[in-house]
Amino acid sequence: MPASLCDVLPAAAALIGAARSTDDLRLVHALGVRRRVIVVVVDGMGLRLLERMRPHAPLIASVLDGQVGRLTPMSCTFPSTTPTSLVSLGTGTNPGQHGVLGFTVLVPGSDRVLTHIAWGDEPDPETWQPAPTWFERLAAAGVATGVVLPAPFRGSGLTRAAYRGADFHGLARDEDAAHRILSVLPDDRGLVYGYTAALDTAAHLYGIASAQWSAAAAQVDGLLTRITERLPADTALLVTADHGGLDVPADGRIDLDADPALSAGLRAVAGEPRVRYLHTVPGASADVEAVWREVLGDRADVLTRDAAVDSGLFGPVTEAHRERIGDLVVICRGETVVLATGHEPPEVSKLVGFHGALTPAETEIPLIAIGG
Repeated sequence: MPASLCDVLPAAAALIGAARSTDDLRLVHALGVRRRVIVVVVDGMGLRLLERMRPHAPLIASVLDGQVGRLTPMSCTFPSTTPTSLVSLGTGTNPGQHGVLGFTVLVPGSDRVLTHIAWGDEPDPETWQPAPTWFERLAAAGVATGVVLPAPFRGSGLTRAAYRGADFHGLARDEDAAHRILSVLPDDRGLVYGYTAALDTAAHLYGIASAQWSAAAAQVDGLLTRITERLPADTALLVTADHGGLDVPADGRIDLDADPALSAGLRAVAGEPRVRYLHTVPGASADVEAVWREVLGDRADVLTRDAAVDSGLFGPVTEAHRERIGDLVVICRGETVVLATGHEPPEVSKLVGFHGALTPAETEIPLIAIGG
């Protein structure tokens, strides 16, 4: 099977000799056993974007040229979206098992659409996401773990779902993340995790083709360079991403709330513009499916919940998680998004860059392994 984001923390655990860890990425073979590991997720740094980063990112350029580290192509889980990927990374399991099945999902038995990046205590994170994290597993084995994240993330539902078991180190707004990550490395065996959203934010707001995205690429490269230059000899640095992305032009945007045919028969809309979960009123599913297939044509795949689950898109899906998936799943192809201006904040329709679907630009991610 191809390497997956789910393989990263088990392999990191193997690097530091943790029991019951698996190294499908062969990191021990490449780097040797280490005492400590730093894992950094660069939000939105898809594998196919590394070449676009090259002119602005000397370290990334050195990796691409084979001068620094080891580059392994991987894939993220589906949907290719941040909350789903971060929990897949943290637990080492597919979305069908951990239950964080999209950027937004309908809470079964309610009319509430849960936005996973704005999730507090309800639903309870440990119940909503029941899979143990690798941070919990390592802590149980006596291995110190920590996460360095923006201070407002402390105690959030997503933080508890993805990282529970780790010590939380809140990062101030203007604080140097590289310095903080290195400063909290334990003296004994341990793993420290860090995250940066700069690249993804620039892609969403300005587009991958923008000067702002190029500046963010340089910012990210500077962060990774500062870590690499001070990396202790007994420590490995693993850099990966949660997804890639693409820019979507104006003619690729379909607003379901502006088309009576597309909005008919819907009781709730979730997901995000590249992957829509449509929850239909009783008895309307077949009609909605037919209309969406006709209107979208070859711009999207329209699947029933059963077809989507049976296809293996989410990995094995536990029964408790099935209803979080829409009655219909709409997966955009090419440069297409399905907006929902009547269901989402207006800022969503103003975004330039998107992700979530199945194209290689969205799902292919890198793993960069550097030994100190």
